[in-house]
Amino acid sequence: MRMLVAVENVSLDGVMQSPGRPDEDTRGGFSRGGWATRLLMSDQDAAMAAMGGQRSTSGMVFGRRTYDDLVGHWLTTPDPNPFTEILRSTPKHVVTSNPELAHPNSYAITGDLVESITAVKGDGEGDLVILGSGMLVRALADAALIDRYVLTILPVVLGSGVRLFGDTYAPMTVVESYTSPTGIVVATYAVAQ
Repeated sequence: MRMLVAVENVSLDGVMQSPGRPDEDTRGGFSRGGWATRLLMSDQDAAMAAMGGQRSTSGMVFGRRTYDDLVGHWLTTPDPNPFTEILRSTPKHVVTSNPELAHPNSYAITGDLVESITAVKGDGEGDLVILGSGMLVRALADAALIDRYVLTILPVVLGSGVRLFGDTYAPMTVVESYTSPTGIVVATYAVAQ
């Protein structure tokens, strides 16, 4: 059975909205997009640590909005970039009401979320990685389907924006952590079962 791993950038106040670009996700009037990229670009050690836990990825899980934005962005950005090949070759399972998917190796999940993700977890070895997809992460946490979180915690308080965690109780243990000289923490947490 595969492990379901949420890989997220979060601020000190738990915001995960729009870490990559200013226009990435402006829902709710959020105007601080690109906050994580700016900090990670100035700390290559932390950026490498944040990517280091993805060696055993055998599949990815996305909400539709993140799939269209993130996968679409990286697969249309001119080479070289660090994400093109993994996003092209890794199977992508997309929770969507529209099964038409534009990118290679993509599979629509249109049925019951819990049953579908449980089936995908049971099909193979390695890690299923969720990138972004905050609403999906919260729904899967509510269903006790997330096994681990890899969080890159950046030293900034955003004050507004969509937060990663909802109201679900989730006791965790630290599997490993790294703190960069600039105060960026990359930590892997196992969810207690």
